[in-house]
Amino acid sequence: MKLAIGNDHAGVEMKNQIVAFLQERGVEVINIGNDDPTDRGDDYPIYGYGVARLVADGEADLGICICGTGVGISLAANKVPGIRACVCSDPYTAQLSRRHNNTNVLAFGARVIGVELAKMIVSEWLDATFEGERHQRRIDMISEIERTGRLNEG
Repeated sequence: MKLAIGNDHAGVEMKNQIVAFLQERGVEVINIGNDDPTDRGDDYPIYGYGVARLVADGEADLGICICGTGVGISLAANKVPGIRACVCSDPYTAQLSRRHNNTNVLAFGARVIGVELAKMIVSEWLDATFEGERHQRRIDMISEIERTGRLNEG
């Protein structure tokens, strides 16, 4: 498995620990994030977009985005067609986001959760499998909204 990871200055330390954790699991990591925690002039949309683009283009299977809260970077990632990014602060939400929503980008906030919780979230997310069936119908609806800006409910 190949996973893209990106972060702004707020997520440098957490990203480094998550990269090591992923590599211990045998995951190949593409690091496109900021590596300088003192660089407060970096912009999280660049990293959210970069991770999402790698996933959407098939250069990475999945992606992880880290900023202060996880919100801004996930918003940027979700603007890329085909990306379903979810901000998770607990393992259960991460697991269900994969099982029910087939998320392909995970986001979390380095100022919101600790590293050990982040590792649990990543584990649950990576180990979960999309259940398909009724959930696929809902994913198709999300894709329709993404493609057309509308939802045909009929």
